[in-house]
Amino acid sequence: MSDRSDVIFVYDGSFDGIMCCIFYCYYEKTMPSDIRPSDEEQLMLGAYIDIITDCEKAERVRSAIKTKLGEDFLKIVQRLSLSFEEDRELLILKFVILGFKYGRRVLSRLADNTVNRVMKVESYVAKEAHLSLEFLRFSDYGGVLVAVIEPKNTVLPLIADHFADRLRPERFMIFDKNHKMAVIHEPGRTEIIYIDSLDLPRASEEERKFRALWRSFYNIIGIKERYNPRCRMNHCPKRYWGNMTEFNDDEDNYSDKPSLSEGVLLSDDVISSADMLSESSISSESSTEV
Repeated sequence: MSDRSDVIFVYDGSFDGIMCCIFYCYYEKTMPSDIRPSDEEQLMLGAYIDIITDCEKAERVRSAIKTKLGEDFLKIVQRLSLSFEEDRELLILKFVILGFKYGRRVLSRLADNTVNRVMKVESYVAKEAHLSLEFLRFSDYGGVLVAVIEPKNTVLPLIADHFADRLRPERFMIFDKNHKMAVIHEPGRTEIIYIDSLDLPRASEEERKFRALWRSFYNIIGIKERYNPRCRMNHCPKRYWGNMTEFNDDEDNYSDKPSLSEGVLLSDDVISSADMLSESSISSESSTEV
């Protein structure tokens, strides 16, 4: 495989697109210096190669990874793709190459810089997904539960099933403010969509009362003699506080219009949406080998 330091792969930003980059790397025997999403401004000098996403090729790579390296390896790769690391695509490519070279024992090669970094990045993504489950707070807007999160990594695909399973009869939305994405759920359907912004109506009086009750509960169970702000920040990082009811007083910072933007409408009768993200970006089944 030739290592051309001037070659840069450009793909559509999807998980299948990353799989196609791996396919191209092997079958064209070309190792890129970088892999960049097409929606980002390309500032680097070099020969750009547009990688066209082909579902069949993506399936072949995914199936080869599952067959030769196992389901756990594929899940690590999927979580890596959700990281905020700028070079995550190239890191995935190097990790998969090592996997095909050393087999399943590659996960124990922690002395390797690539494997070591993969484990740290993947662990960070999984940890943030777990913290998002713990610190997410819903508010009721006319029978629809709405929560806002601001994670560094793209954790929505990792937490969507958790809430869809536990809140199966409910209608809810979880909006990722940083990545402009949202999970929309109603009984029998869960979708992940892209959404530019979210304009929430003013909270009802009943909702405000429940928020006040929750804050009172939080304050009452606290033991003043054991107050330790540093310990609290270790267990609940401060960047989560802005969207947690117990750390915020009710402020009238909502728009007066009871509307949501970019093709999403929440009402008493319907949760409708557009631009559904393909589920194949997270998981897929195939028995074809590369």
